[in-house]
Amino acid sequence: MKLTLHIWRQKNPNHVGRMVLYEHNKVNRHMSFLEMLDVLNEELIAKGEDPIAFDHDCREGICGSCGFMINGVAHGPQRGTTVCQLHMRHFKDGDVLYLEPWRARAFPVVKDLVVDRSAFDRIITSGGFISVPTGNAPDGNAIPVPKRNADLAMDAATCIGCGACVAACPNAAAALFTGAKITHLGLLPQGQPERYQRVLNLVVQVKQELFGSCTNIGECEAVCPKEIKLEVIARMNRDYLRASWTRRGDALRNEE
Repeated sequence: MKLTLHIWRQKNPNHVGRMVLYEHNKVNRHMSFLEMLDVLNEELIAKGEDPIAFDHDCREGICGSCGFMINGVAHGPQRGTTVCQLHMRHFKDGDVLYLEPWRARAFPVVKDLVVDRSAFDRIITSGGFISVPTGNAPDGNAIPVPKRNADLAMDAATCIGCGACVAACPNAAAALFTGAKITHLGLLPQGQPERYQRVLNLVVQVKQELFGSCTNIGECEAVCPKEIKLEVIARMNRDYLRASWTRRGDALRNEE
């Protein structure tokens, strides 16, 4: 296969980036998308040129490291698929592809297709924990959890923090990511002690990281490689409102 690739190249955060054209003639339809870039990088290195920088780690769709825009779509055209799981058989000989990094103020470009997603780490650190002492591994049935809650919590827990939801959102909102983390712990018994303080902490941190506001457009759900649903945002908003009114009521009672 032969592909025409327009790839965003940017040396560092202080340089102005630009799209660079590459004609890639050694594409095997059985390659993954990242393997295709590996081959291109080998050619660039052989020519003495700087290879294209992109994030990757497990290449199994688990770690959330990889991710960039392919023809304007986060992770590319296949639904429920990360870039590392995307294979070249989904493209045709002669295709023209545009590769760009995530575009969000909270995700500054580090180099080429690599962005700094440490904002997600700070959101998690601000409140993504539980204080219930675990000790030794408890029996699986020691704490009864309704099956519906267990299923919903596990669905939310599949979030890998790749950032596709932010990149796809016209507002660059982190609502799907934050909602998934809040839903995961908020539906389980172990997460109840900090449930409402957690949502307040996470939402405050999201604002400090300069993510945009959610307007329920739904692009985040459409590109999420784990197909997390918008319902997690509704649960986050519900818990946030309840926590906010509870805190306000406590403040008024203290004034009295």
